[in-house]
Amino acid sequence: RVEAAIKRAQGKELVNYDEILYEGYGPHGVAILVETATDNHVRTVANVKSHFNKGHGVMGNSGSVAFQFKKMGVFKLKPEGLNADDLELELIDFGLEELGEGTGENGEDVLVIRVGFTAFGNMQKALEDKGINPISAELEWIPSTTVPVNDEQAADVSKLIEKLEQDDDVQKVFHNMG
Repeated sequence: RVEAAIKRAQGKELVNYDEILYEGYGPHGVAILVETATDNHVRTVANVKSHFNKGHGVMGNSGSVAFQFKKMGVFKLKPEGLNADDLELELIDFGLEELGEGTGENGEDVLVIRVGFTAFGNMQKALEDKGINPISAELEWIPSTTVPVNDEQAADVSKLIEKLEQDDDVQKVFHNMG
């Protein structure tokens, strides 16, 4: 009886979240991937579909957009004290595909390392072994090609992306707007 009561109490508090990837096209042919984490997929799919429809886009079937993206590990590092050329040579053996410069969330300069999805753990360990603490380490969908848009078209697509990002179940939104 005690074990049954414990299981009942735990069951009420534990919520299982499913990670679901939705795909679609925004206005002007821009491909959009929407990563979600939800405890109610019916609600989430309805919300995402509504955002696409109101934003002049169309939600696609699974696989209709994802083939245009590559899932990669992205590490952002502080460039102080790091020689990019030496670092590139040292990290190639750990799956480094790209090393470049970028801008962080607050406008600061960062080094951006990209690795294949399967090399994420190897790169994380290599950076740790070298005593380098990344600012961030995430998995992202990187577009293989981009769709060129003018400022007016970019504003239309950005409105849709903003609406999607405001949804509670949406974790991240990726696009191939150029």
